[in-house]
Amino acid sequence: MTDTPPSSTTARPHYGAVDYRVDALSSDEQVTEAFHSAIGCNSDALAALAEHHSADGAHSFYVLHDRTATYAHPGAPHYLALHLRRDHKARTFRFDHQPLPLACMAEAWVAHRGCPPEAIAVSHPMPTDEATRLLERRIAGDGDHYALGWSYTDDDPHDHVTVAVLRALDEGAPSPFRVLAEEVDLDAWRYTLREGGFDTVDDAMAWCFDRLGGTVLPLPPVRPGSPRTSPAARPPTAAPTASKRSR
Repeated sequence: MTDTPPSSTTARPHYGAVDYRVDALSSDEQVTEAFHSAIGCNSDALAALAEHHSADGAHSFYVLHDRTATYAHPGAPHYLALHLRRDHKARTFRFDHQPLPLACMAEAWVAHRGCPPEAIAVSHPMPTDEATRLLERRIAGDGDHYALGWSYTDDDPHDHVTVAVLRALDEGAPSPFRVLAEEVDLDAWRYTLREGGFDTVDDAMAWCFDRLGGTVLPLPPVRPGSPRTSPAARPPTAAPTASKRSR
């Protein structure tokens, strides 16, 4: 596959323009307040990178980008996966949402809740190479084999990087701890995603802190193997981010 060259006309997110299709609906006070707190009050800072709506209008799925995520909480995930459920007869709605560090994780989250995977693919920024595309597809397919333990997004415009530590749910899996590292070139509007395998969480975290401190070391390869049947499937869930270590 030939990679698409960078272009100055590559689409950029449009913030503050997301239509959640709930204006004509109501809900109980608790749901309304929760939606406003999680989504509505920050709507000017949110952009829909991908969205899908069921034919009957009962379900909507979004992968959102929050450009202000790290303002009050350094290291917080920039992506927000959202599932809206509407009862048009009762004129009410419900919602679930989850902040996640990588767009492909947000895609997997909404797909787990019934969104057709091919309908929610994020198209920008663009992946730099085929290795990034293949890894993202595998993450989407293997999301129920791993739990997200920790992540940190450094939105330094000169070194925009996200690191995430995942733990295999099968204790017999090779390289039980994985590190995903995403680097974004904001000028070219492209990104690269890579994966490394670690035997201990301490080693995985040490690599992440080195990378966040500006030391770029090769990621160790994931050890091959045939893990046993994994525990019951479940989507990756986010854990609280930790403070970034001083550089």
